[in-house]
Amino acid sequence: MSERHRSPVTTIGNGVVEKPRTHKDVEVWRQSMDLVDTIYRITRTFPTEEMYGLSSQMRRAAVSIPSNIAEGAARSGRRQFSQFLHVALGSLSELETQLLITERLTYINRAGPILQQVETMRRLLLGLIRHLKRDVK
Repeated sequence: MSERHRSPVTTIGNGVVEKPRTHKDVEVWRQSMDLVDTIYRITRTFPTEEMYGLSSQMRRAAVSIPSNIAEGAARSGRRQFSQFLHVALGSLSELETQLLITERLTYINRAGPILQQVETMRRLLLGLIRHLKRDVK
């Protein structure tokens, strides 16, 4: 079967795997949207001078994650989807670094819970990338 006709899959809540209808059916996209909410909530508390600095960078990196997942899911093949998932993974790493910086600057007290959310996202992204690569070969 050619790459064009293969569809990415998603895990539904009970562990059943099926073809997603849209990016909104992909668990990693849903969780990345939750991460965007978290980042917007915490960056509202940053000092005013960070409005166009770290706060803006963190928001852009966070928004980039579900955006790239959505764009990749809309592409015709698994390889293309995987490429966009790698871009999302890069944005996630960028966001992780920025969270560590905010903790060092004491803009947030404990980055731990948010970093756990980031780590969950990383595992989901890597799992989906591995799944897509396995089925392409």
